[in-house]
Amino acid sequence: MNYDQSALDLHKQYAGKITTTLRDTSELTKEKLSCYYTPGVAAVSRAIADNPSLLPVYTWTNNLVAVISDGSAVLGLGNIGPKGSMPVMEGKALLFKHFAGIDSVPITLDVHTPDEIVATIKAMASSFGAINLEDIAAPQCFEIEERLKAELDIPVFHDDQHGTAVVTLAGLINAMKVTNKKLADCKIVIVGAGAAGTAITKLLHLYAKPQIVAVDSKGIIGSARTDLNDAKKLLLDYIDTTASGSLEDALTDADIFVGVSQPGLLTPELVAKMANNPVVFALANPTPEIMPDIAKQAGVAIIATGRSDFPNQVNNAIAFPGIFRGALDNKVQKITDQHKIAAAETIASLVDTPDAEHIIPSVFEERLVPAIAKVIL
Repeated sequence: MNYDQSALDLHKQYAGKITTTLRDTSELTKEKLSCYYTPGVAAVSRAIADNPSLLPVYTWTNNLVAVISDGSAVLGLGNIGPKGSMPVMEGKALLFKHFAGIDSVPITLDVHTPDEIVATIKAMASSFGAINLEDIAAPQCFEIEERLKAELDIPVFHDDQHGTAVVTLAGLINAMKVTNKKLADCKIVIVGAGAAGTAITKLLHLYAKPQIVAVDSKGIIGSARTDLNDAKKLLLDYIDTTASGSLEDALTDADIFVGVSQPGLLTPELVAKMANNPVVFALANPTPEIMPDIAKQAGVAIIATGRSDFPNQVNNAIAFPGIFRGALDNKVQKITDQHKIAAAETIASLVDTPDAEHIIPSVFEERLVPAIAKVIL
């Protein structure tokens, strides 16, 4: 199937993917209009002005997420700008609505510094119940999220970081069951130190404190490196800082490879350097670091990718609808690391009998959203 042409045709046919509808679909009478608009709405506005906590009681902010990007790191397309990012933001809104019944508004910003983005989002935050940051380049995305989490009283979640990390952890929990290993005893190599790689590193460290070796385009990230930016320096608290050398050095006797980097990076020769029954999460999209058929021929015990046409898809949509559903329903102001771990454990538990091709539930698993929402407290 030619997905490119089909996508163009569908988007043109419907002129986008989302719209708004009325919650009250009964007849709009003159009396009801007088309540919903002038003069009756003034009473609602006064009530909220007197008690701002009533905003989600009387308005759609109880179920409303802003999906916000500056278009600087869109899918595998890179910095294509705010207009180019709109179809992806609309797609995120579609997923929110379809899987979790959450209303969302895609917003693309034509500002790009942390100060500008933070100021813009803060200025509009009172219109929403939560903020989903999307496709904002590293390292700016780290500062932007942390500042907004500190300065806003509604949940802020950068899905490129944490959605990927949650589903990766869920998959590894089940991969350990299949390979009869303990995550805490594993050597894990994470290739790619951008948004997703950083979040995965931090969450795996918090969950199990395994030996983690981080690798970027210049080799192993360690304390001996003098070329690290501030974001990579922060990684030193979570990784093996004594390690040095190349990707080949990092992969020697490694139990797990997690790639959020570039296509074709992991070769059969490199797989041969790994420990017995290695686990590979090759998450580069649309072409992974190693294709599943090649990985299996090379001796990989479990292979996961970001693609829907192979088993074990690491898809953010498995996690974020339930996380936001729980945050909105349970009036959670901050989505914490403990929430992420609880979500990962819940996702893993929904695979009834894990095996090499079933360590992650399908995005269409009906139990996902309600189960995750229950643990976001």
